[in-house]
Amino acid sequence: MTISCARSELKTNMQEYDPNSLTVVEALQRIEDVIQPLDGRETIALREGLGRVLAEDIRSTSNVPAHTNSAMDGYAVSRGDLPMSGTRELRVVGTAWAGTPFSGTVKPGECARIMTGAMLPAGTDTIVMQEQAERDGDIIRIGAGHKPGQHVRQAGEDLAVGEVALPAGMRIGPAQLGLLASLGIKEVTAFQLPRVAVFTTGDELRSLGESLGPGEIYDSNRYALYGMLARLGIEPMDLGIVRDRRDDVEAAFLRAAAMADVVITSGGVSVGEADFVKETLEKLGKVNFWKIAMKPGRPLAFGKINNTWFFGLPGNPVSVMTTFYQLVQPALRRLMGQPKTSDILFKVPCASRLKKAPGRMEFQRGVLERDAAGQLIVRSTGEQGSGILSSMSEANCFIVLPMEAGNVEAGILVDVQVFEGVI
Repeated sequence: MTISCARSELKTNMQEYDPNSLTVVEALQRIEDVIQPLDGRETIALREGLGRVLAEDIRSTSNVPAHTNSAMDGYAVSRGDLPMSGTRELRVVGTAWAGTPFSGTVKPGECARIMTGAMLPAGTDTIVMQEQAERDGDIIRIGAGHKPGQHVRQAGEDLAVGEVALPAGMRIGPAQLGLLASLGIKEVTAFQLPRVAVFTTGDELRSLGESLGPGEIYDSNRYALYGMLARLGIEPMDLGIVRDRRDDVEAAFLRAAAMADVVITSGGVSVGEADFVKETLEKLGKVNFWKIAMKPGRPLAFGKINNTWFFGLPGNPVSVMTTFYQLVQPALRRLMGQPKTSDILFKVPCASRLKKAPGRMEFQRGVLERDAAGQLIVRSTGEQGSGILSSMSEANCFIVLPMEAGNVEAGILVDVQVFEGVI
């Protein structure tokens, strides 16, 4: 059984429904419609390329592998010497080492000892694994059942000369680093990283190391934003804490926009008397949208100040992280040159009962694990308040509940979005 809820329930239960809010899908589409990769390119050393996005195709300058070689330690033979039945004896005439080829030609009735990665000697096209050969001095005995051409890696079977090895728009990971190195490539051209300025707003916020007075809290959001940006390879420009004063917020906007491609703020984005982010964005630039039908994170201002993109995130820490992952991170990846990629969701049984009212897409925090029978399940981290940062710390996934869904009973299949992959 999966989550279901009649559309009429969404219309009748208005507790979470706001007709002026965009859906998450609509908000993502708005962002995708206007954001393009940055124009800047830079050539960087291969070791500096991890996490960067290629700005041009990488074509192979040689065959990979460069030579037909052995995939096993064993004996290089000709297919004509493979017995159809019984056994056959062959004389060993030399050895082919990786990096030191056998210089002679193997004739019928002969073979060459060969190591993994060594070039196939002339006159051979098949490898017999050493475990499948009996050797006595310079003579080996092999049986039937071998496949002609077995255990051989053909020149160019991975990449042929001139073939696109990696396309523009690919993000360089460990496998791509290895592939580029195998082609002898020392430098790559990557899209420019976006310059990102970050500040938080709130009279109640204090920096680490300061003493807390009544009603004051430490500013955790800048540290969470730093971590999420750093995981993308972006070193943010930290503009600190801005007080809830209209002039201070406006000055911070102007300063940030002058130095960055993207400005990210947290707090002050709602409609309270001390919330000046949206009105400042309207005054200095353009608001594309500012309310989304998602939980946590309904208020989120997206727009532009001159040539600088702006994301005004909510003030609650879980809302900051959720809106960043769902909306800001895709935008930053697009600026970095990556094409649009779809989130990978998969369904697993939910071991917890989840409370939800129809009207907003919810991203509840969960723990994906295996039960006693070895089956994947997901359980809730517990209370889902947007100020409970420990729920993000404990979780390893989002439980993604659609707008129209109501309460979820234990055992129902739910969509899961895992925080981290293997690579």
